[in-house]
Amino acid sequence: MLSDKKISLSEAEIPRQWYNVQADMPNKMAPPLNPATMKPVTPEDLTPIFPMELIKQEVSQERWIDIPEEIVEKYRIWRPTPLIRAYELEKALDTPAKIYYKNEGASPAGSHKANSSIPQAYYNKAAGIKRLATETGAGQWGSALSFACSLYDLECIVYMVKISYQQKPYRRSFMQVYGAQVIPSPSDRTQAGREVLAVQPDSLGSLGLAISEAVEDAIGRPDTNYALGSVLNHVILHQTIIGLEAKKQLEKAGDYPDVVIGACGGGSNFAGIAFPFLADRFSGKSSVRALAVEPTACPTLTKGIFAYDYGDLGKLTPILKMYTLGHTFMPSGIHAGGLRYHGESALVSQLYHDGFIEALAFNQRDIFDAALTFAKCEGIIPAPESAHAIRGAITEALKAREEGKSRTILFSLSGHGHFDMAAYDTYLAGDTRDVPCDEAQLASYLSCLPKVE
Repeated sequence: MLSDKKISLSEAEIPRQWYNVQADMPNKMAPPLNPATMKPVTPEDLTPIFPMELIKQEVSQERWIDIPEEIVEKYRIWRPTPLIRAYELEKALDTPAKIYYKNEGASPAGSHKANSSIPQAYYNKAAGIKRLATETGAGQWGSALSFACSLYDLECIVYMVKISYQQKPYRRSFMQVYGAQVIPSPSDRTQAGREVLAVQPDSLGSLGLAISEAVEDAIGRPDTNYALGSVLNHVILHQTIIGLEAKKQLEKAGDYPDVVIGACGGGSNFAGIAFPFLADRFSGKSSVRALAVEPTACPTLTKGIFAYDYGDLGKLTPILKMYTLGHTFMPSGIHAGGLRYHGESALVSQLYHDGFIEALAFNQRDIFDAALTFAKCEGIIPAPESAHAIRGAITEALKAREEGKSRTILFSLSGHGHFDMAAYDTYLAGDTRDVPCDEAQLASYLSCLPKVE
């Protein structure tokens, strides 16, 4: 076992291929449907908002997808990211478990999101696109895309969920530094936004609504495409660089995880750390567990249903077979804005449905309690989203203590919390509230699912 806390790779060891879980899934995901025809989506259906290279990645069944050298060069700005053994956290928990975390907050945008924003900007630039429209919840994806667009001289417009726009002004400032235009959603710039404002002028917004606004913006201009920060297959693909690097680093340490943990909203961060390890489970090389952690305020896996649903409020995106709370779901204004999405990656959903993935949900105060413990032990203030993975890791470590059995825990620290200090102020003042999902309201949201034969 290495004695160093940090397990490093050289730049030469950055993966040169992304891993595509579609090649190894025992049961394939159901096909996405065109919302206008209710027929399976074709590549041509996606060309109004995506470049062809990303569409090819979306539908590919190949196990390995080459990473262009131009993208690897940009990855070198911050990759490989460190894998760290959390010795101090282990001591504080008095656990026999070994805890590792992959620190994706080392990127210029402060989170894992740049792993996909760089490829998306690259492929759009190569296709002749001049402008990208997107949504952002907590601001991490918007930050990552604004950074990537600045590298490729693309305009960037970001529809930011209004509650996060209000709670996280410095995320907005970050995006503006890189030249992005940031619009609070719902806005009066799109039909989708105006329809919500007409009914609910004080709406805090949702990721589903912000997606509608961004897609509507992209469809309305020939020089503009849409960029998504999670959920879709090509985004999941790009994020597997996290788990692929972690496998190499753990091999250097002479270790392998018993459980891999990630915060889960749309699914990209969780899938990025977990899917490369699940590949070993599919091939019979390991019995590794994969644990997705979500907020009780938006419990997509733990309270949702597995059904076809729209990916956005305005019904513009393909209909996906996924775990969903209903596309009309409006989550409470929790601080983990990046986890406030009604649906889930179709890939993650299928694997959860098939029993390859486990899920837990926690309240806000539990999350911030775990975040403070981690910060005091490891010297990093985590994003509220990342604190969900920390809470999951602590839960597993305490189980190991109770059982008197060692286990190796790996989790993704998906981003730092430097732009989330207002949320920490609220918690430290004792004003953070737990806001579990209202199950009576949930039933009404789920009653609005599309009818698919």
